[in-house]
Amino acid sequence: MRKKKVLIMGAAGRDFHNFNMIFKDNPQHQVIAFTATQIPNIHGRKYPHQLAGKLYPKGIPILSEDDLVNLLKRFKIDEVIFSYSDVSYQYVMQKAAQVLAAGADFKLLGRESTTLKSKRPIIAVCAARTGSGKSQTTRKVCQLLKAKGINSVVIRHPMPYGDLTKQICQRFASFADMDKHHCTIEEREEYEPHIIRGTVVYAGVDYKVILKQAEKEAEVIVWDGGNNDIPFYQPDLHITVVDPHRPGDELCYFPGRTNLLLADVVLINKVDSADYQDIKQVRFNVRTTNPEATLIEAASPIFVDHPERIRGKRVLVVEDGPTLTHGGMTYGAGVIAAEKFGAKEIIDPRPWVKGEIKKAFETYPEIGALIPALGYDKKQIRDLQKTINAIPCDSVIIATPIDLTRLLKINKPSVRVRYELAEIGKPDLEEVVEEFLRRKR
Repeated sequence: MRKKKVLIMGAAGRDFHNFNMIFKDNPQHQVIAFTATQIPNIHGRKYPHQLAGKLYPKGIPILSEDDLVNLLKRFKIDEVIFSYSDVSYQYVMQKAAQVLAAGADFKLLGRESTTLKSKRPIIAVCAARTGSGKSQTTRKVCQLLKAKGINSVVIRHPMPYGDLTKQICQRFASFADMDKHHCTIEEREEYEPHIIRGTVVYAGVDYKVILKQAEKEAEVIVWDGGNNDIPFYQPDLHITVVDPHRPGDELCYFPGRTNLLLADVVLINKVDSADYQDIKQVRFNVRTTNPEATLIEAASPIFVDHPERIRGKRVLVVEDGPTLTHGGMTYGAGVIAAEKFGAKEIIDPRPWVKGEIKKAFETYPEIGALIPALGYDKKQIRDLQKTINAIPCDSVIIATPIDLTRLLKINKPSVRVRYELAEIGKPDLEEVVEEFLRRKR
């Protein structure tokens, strides 16, 4: 039989995992290429032969999704595997229409064929959209496990934007580990808050290898999802976070609704800053979609280290990058802090944006009058610093989960905004974790 020619559409994460699970060492299929989108400058590389296996001695090229239709026709592709997340149903079907019109099959891979089973209990924290509050929820779960004497480690959804041969299995327990692995700003945003609290984080490319390593030191593994992707491991407890600032998105974004359907626990976050009618709508959507799930409501209160640098000042707001870009949010904790502490004005940065940051605004014009903390490579980090330093303002509100001043030399006063999870009423995560431990013991 002729091998089926396959193209995998991705964004340097789920696509590699799907390949490893389904196509590596599979003689019935030939993966011609990966395509890449969402993340700047991740195409033009190769998925190396060390990861691709014996069938791909030259590795597999990673090409831009912008050339999708031409690639389908040029290589006479038989199957396209859609393998990235946090996109609307309309977007997915627009891509499907392109693929079908070119004569190929369009496929989505399911949970059973792409999840690994662990010998340790797994708690998965996922979401309906990027920026819903997975990170603070994961931190709270780890904190509760630690308080009960349980040694947990976090396995983070992949962000392998560098040399893939050096990112097969990464372990982060210190700031030095992040420096050693040349972590991007996005990676540091996810790892640093765990490391500060003494929690070890694993990430990388080969999640079978990663799981084996994590199992050696953990009693419980906490899966920290990326975007709104479904877990790579079969969870014993599946927690899904939804965001009332974007009511309805929990029903119509891929694969966020899958997480909603799979959830044992649904956590409605940010009820302290969302409109009541939007909270009510999300609550109704959750109840009608997954009536068996335990429903928790929570706030994400903010903490500011120097409120005097906001009050009456003209401020620049720097928010979490992915939340503003493919997450589609038009504000975050930084804007909330500016309003709460009485900023005189939020400065629109667009007249001063430089280089890669300017490109981000061209790709995502809905960002508006905020700066996304983008730093996927050294040039983007330099352009972020140049942009911030060029903007005439009194102070900079930094609302990312990390201390950006460790990476950037900012020429004006700055304010850090932190946010943690605070459940409201009962049930809460402590009850959920206690019940989970009773079951597993």
